[in-house]
Amino acid sequence: MAVSLVRSRALITRATGRHTWEQIDDGAVLQKDGVIEEIGTFEELSRRYPTVPVVGSGNEILLPGFVNGHHHIGLTPVQLGSPDMPLELWFVTRMVTRNLNLYLDTLYSAFEMIASGITTVQHIHGWIPGTLSEVEAKSDQVIRAYEDIGMRVSYCFAVRDQNRLVYQDDAAFVASLPEELRGPMRAWFDRFRMTLDDQLELFRSLHRRHGNKERVRIQLAPANLHWCSDAALAGLARLSEEFDAPMHMHLVETAFQKEYARRRGGGSAVEYLDRFGMLSPRLTLGHGVWLSERDIGRLAETGVCICHNCSSNFRLRSGIAPLNRFEAAGINTAIGLDEAGINDDRDMLQEMRLVLRAHRVPGMDEDDVPGMGQVLRMATVGGARTTPYRDSLGTLEPGKGADMVLIDWNEISYPYLDPETKLLDAVIQRAKASAVRATICAGEVIYENGRFTRVDRDAALKALHDDLARALSDEEVERRRLAKALLPHVRRFYAGYIDPSRHEPFYRQSSRV
Repeated sequence: MAVSLVRSRALITRATGRHTWEQIDDGAVLQKDGVIEEIGTFEELSRRYPTVPVVGSGNEILLPGFVNGHHHIGLTPVQLGSPDMPLELWFVTRMVTRNLNLYLDTLYSAFEMIASGITTVQHIHGWIPGTLSEVEAKSDQVIRAYEDIGMRVSYCFAVRDQNRLVYQDDAAFVASLPEELRGPMRAWFDRFRMTLDDQLELFRSLHRRHGNKERVRIQLAPANLHWCSDAALAGLARLSEEFDAPMHMHLVETAFQKEYARRRGGGSAVEYLDRFGMLSPRLTLGHGVWLSERDIGRLAETGVCICHNCSSNFRLRSGIAPLNRFEAAGINTAIGLDEAGINDDRDMLQEMRLVLRAHRVPGMDEDDVPGMGQVLRMATVGGARTTPYRDSLGTLEPGKGADMVLIDWNEISYPYLDPETKLLDAVIQRAKASAVRATICAGEVIYENGRFTRVDRDAALKALHDDLARALSDEEVERRRLAKALLPHVRRFYAGYIDPSRHEPFYRQSSRV
């Protein structure tokens, strides 16, 4: 039986409100076999359990482990040659991505996540070329990387069966191109050989083989409304109900996606999903930047969650999500780092500060803007609820998973911090990833004092570097040429696609973003 006592200067068990939280000074957590057994003061618990090994020096702040509610890849798009652009154009530049060793690539971002206190990640995978068996083998590489490093993952493969490059039928888009680009474009589409039935079977197979592991869960991912046919939406809704499996779906990330939904169904994207019975607590919407007041009301009514990807929305010019409206409506929200955060890394502490600051609209009422408790809730239990782990994670209380992060108080408070500054205020506003002393998942220390306990970071990064030091393959070179040649044609496709008067940004409609 694995038992330990995690000691702190102070522990925060959970957020209790937008500006409130539970705190125990000199707090400690007793965990057995990855589950929290008791919470109390270190003085009390150490007296009762004098022989139990102690983790922590007593000078750290102890928080629930963070949940990255929306994640895709290892090396960032910028690292792979795809600069930040408006989302619809950025899809084209992503064609230049190298043929990666997915195991090493996944470890790369896992190192960054764990070092900032993330213990659970929602990994939304997509754009894997190949047949069902080939894609499943690559999915297994990703899952194995998380298993080896020790963090929890909820893995899903993003289902796409139409409109794979622009918001138009693939064949129609190919026909619109100059003759010299039609063959290469068809060849690019032909790399993705899974049918819709194959993609649904992939979920069943992964769920059967991985779904009941302690630190692995499998869920569903309708990639986005424009990427999913009616048959795909219906099939995913049936699977979600049959397996009680959460779904994570990008939705109305941009004004172009809002207009696509209007053209397709004569209303909003949320109204379209409602036709298929998809609106329930099992569904999480990623981004939701262009949701209307009516949409938000319907999501609150049906219990749908939203994952707020603040950095991504800024970087890809998608807009500012109406987070304060989500909060006022009582919608469960999570925080996602998406492809990468504002600093082109996966630093949850940084992202929490960005969420806190991006929505501080003018005014005097503190209930109109995010508070420390709200941001902590989003980064912990809010994220966990969007995954199959649900309420088993995200707070420090008996019976919950023993996922925790210890943050050095000296790095927060040195050389001076006013003694009346509230503890969580100081942590969220001042803590850097360099202050993370230990990250604990299922009671196991997987990161301590800059060292990963299960995987050699230096060796893994060198292997990734060496793998990508090879010359580009002929196929990689051709994809780069194709991406550059396609860009002006994609720009032309979207020119005049939306009427600006029809899609006024939410942050112009109201100050309460």
